[in-house]
Amino acid sequence: MLNRIVLMGRLVADPELRTTPAGVTVATFRVACDRDFKNKQTGERETDFINIVVWRQTAEFVSRYFTKGRMAVVEGRLQIRNYTDRDGNKRTAAEVVADSVYFGDSRRDGEGGGFSPAYGAPAGGFGAPAASAGSYEAPSGGDQFAELADPDGDLPF
Repeated sequence: MLNRIVLMGRLVADPELRTTPAGVTVATFRVACDRDFKNKQTGERETDFINIVVWRQTAEFVSRYFTKGRMAVVEGRLQIRNYTDRDGNKRTAAEVVADSVYFGDSRRDGEGGGFSPAYGAPAGGFGAPAASAGSYEAPSGGDQFAELADPDGDLPF
């Protein structure tokens, strides 16, 4: 059996971080994903709002670095939950339990700030994104390209 889902959408609100009674962190958030086709009557694309649940270090990563409006790429599995609401009615909820969450935009696109490569949180997650190995800094100004000192120096071929 296979139950895998990959979504890319914008957060509609800041993630909500909670801790279970057992001390496990969990974050929930919602992403808006546009459909690939337009509605025949209105001529506009419809949007699906999908609930996402992340656990442990990935939950902490998401709550720390993602905010409303940021583009997120989510990998995980679809889960259907049955529950009873406050009025005693039986309800069903569909949500994605995420294994990994990645930035789908640069910090400049999401926040209007400077250059930042996309970082992700693999299954099991991690805390703050680490700087890349090496001491590369993006050039200032509009040009995001830099000349390499020895372009063929360390190539394996």
